[in-house]
Amino acid sequence: MRKTLMIFALCIMSVLSVSAADGYSRNIADLPVAARTMLKNNFKSKMSLIKIDKDWGRVSEYEVILNDGTEVKFDNSGNWKEVEVSESGSVPPKVIPAAILKYVKTNHKGLRVIGIEKKRSGYEVELSNGLDMEFDARGNFLRYD
Repeated sequence: MRKTLMIFALCIMSVLSVSAADGYSRNIADLPVAARTMLKNNFKSKMSLIKIDKDWGRVSEYEVILNDGTEVKFDNSGNWKEVEVSESGSVPPKVIPAAILKYVKTNHKGLRVIGIEKKRSGYEVELSNGLDMEFDARGNFLRYD
């Protein structure tokens, strides 16, 4: 009986580990429509690779890497979660909420936004000089990190 239970448990674990494996693709059609639209409207660089993260066999996140090194993460519905560009680039202004963009232009002239992450409580922004800032969901400045 003990041996049978052990074999059964191993079978279940192997099935779960196979179904939870991440996938990779180069086909933009593997992304949700919202993600494809966001990429098309905001980035000129072509897509290099899509990493499809899965939890328990269901897609939890898409990570897209563009040819210029930009990385964009999307949730399973195709809503962007995070954008990171190279230090010589900048996050497209259309991606950044207007209040955050205004704050950066007013208080940090000459610096570029090279990273933005959408969180439940707001946004985390990284500037080209390495400075990290936090904003609430409405784009109001909270603090330097």
